[in-house]
Amino acid sequence: MSNERRCPMTTSAGAPVAQDNQSRTAGARGPVTFDNHYLFEKLAHFNRERIPERVVHARGSAAYGTFTLTKSLSSYTIADFLQNVGHQTDVLLRFSTVGGGQDSSDYARDPRGFALKFYTQQGNWDMVGNNTPVFFLRDGIKFPDFIHSQKKNPRTNLPDPQAIYEFWANNPQSLHQSTILMSDRGIPLSYRHVNGYSSHTLSFWNRDGERYWVKWHFKTNQGIKTLTNEEAARRPAYGAQQDLVESIDKGDFPSWTVKVQIMTQDDARYYYINPFDLTKVWPHKDFPLIEVGQLELNRNVDNFFAENEQAAFAPSNLVPGIGASPDRMLQARLLAYQDAHRYRMGANYNQIPVNAPRCPVHNYQRDGAFAGINPNLAGSGANFYPNNRGNQGAPVAVPEVDEPPMPLEADAWLDVHNNENDDNFTQAGQLFRLMSEDQKNQLASNIAGGLSQATADVQEAMFAQYEQADPDYAARVKAAIAAIE
Repeated sequence: MSNERRCPMTTSAGAPVAQDNQSRTAGARGPVTFDNHYLFEKLAHFNRERIPERVVHARGSAAYGTFTLTKSLSSYTIADFLQNVGHQTDVLLRFSTVGGGQDSSDYARDPRGFALKFYTQQGNWDMVGNNTPVFFLRDGIKFPDFIHSQKKNPRTNLPDPQAIYEFWANNPQSLHQSTILMSDRGIPLSYRHVNGYSSHTLSFWNRDGERYWVKWHFKTNQGIKTLTNEEAARRPAYGAQQDLVESIDKGDFPSWTVKVQIMTQDDARYYYINPFDLTKVWPHKDFPLIEVGQLELNRNVDNFFAENEQAAFAPSNLVPGIGASPDRMLQARLLAYQDAHRYRMGANYNQIPVNAPRCPVHNYQRDGAFAGINPNLAGSGANFYPNNRGNQGAPVAVPEVDEPPMPLEADAWLDVHNNENDDNFTQAGQLFRLMSEDQKNQLASNIAGGLSQATADVQEAMFAQYEQADPDYAARVKAAIAAIE
């Protein structure tokens, strides 16, 4: 007798399918009949296979792995997965490019998203960062304008260097990040060869109600490797995704050393840099890196759509002991990311397996598209709070994980703050002076390729920014543009 296993084909409702190669017809030459329910199901589902792509970070690749704690952070945070040395937490890491659609290249000159989902026993913590420690903006109200300027021209649907540099010319806060983007680090060789950063300032709080400010760093153990424009142009569009899949499949697991910078509230109050400004780094000499763990990726996704396209990361996915900060960009993202996922996948996107917490979930959210069975309603029957059914299994609040007050320094008001700490040029100049001669020349050449296509007023505005960062920065860009013209 054969040991061959048969896997019966079924409809989505589970009924066996007798024929999948042809439709039921009225005779050999006749039309299909209206009782072809399986044909209709198959075509109707096909029409709905795609969900809206992400507006940003549309092209990406995800893999599973583990985070292993090597230094206890119990004095800083009550987060359960950061208490005991050796504790392992399952993670999902999605890399991505930012500006392009799903049809763009893995080798665009673009920041790389570095989004981590930690499946902790107190819920999912999402560390939604990039491969750079800073960003183009310090206020989320400019994010839609920034992305519009970086995408294709709405009339021609072609890349638009004028728009890119026109936005940067009018937003000098972008200089630090644009300097990184246009440097030799602007096109990573692969996802395995990038660092990851929280970029934002997040916070810890401990059992005594003390809050600390924290930045996360994930340093690649493979080393930083990058490409020039010319090298990137010769690569297939899917190269970074292929590299990640093949490396993990053959057991060459990529890994990162995890470090944090920690700042006290008093340090933050008097530090000469605004610690919540996303365009700034914290100097390591003042706030040294503390090694706390190892991150390893060791399993590819089984279904790219289900586990990559439906993976939903949100900075608002916080757990007890990890909080937000007064970072204005972060606070805007606390709303925007959850809202984006609800638009793309529906109100119950956190019930999709890749997003579902690995711990019990109890709340009074109910119904909506694709809702699973809420176990709370099956138990106590209460679908509102407060109620008198806590002893029957109805969810109750957990006051012991309440977050300490967020310190605020002034009244809320709407105007141009012109904070003297909003220095847009010093750190960009410091970064420029750290570069080798070759790196400085690459930077100038990469800038010139796009800026040479911008109008004279935009060029002059950018020259002024480069001059304030470092006179040599401006001189090299001007020379590179002159060589093109």
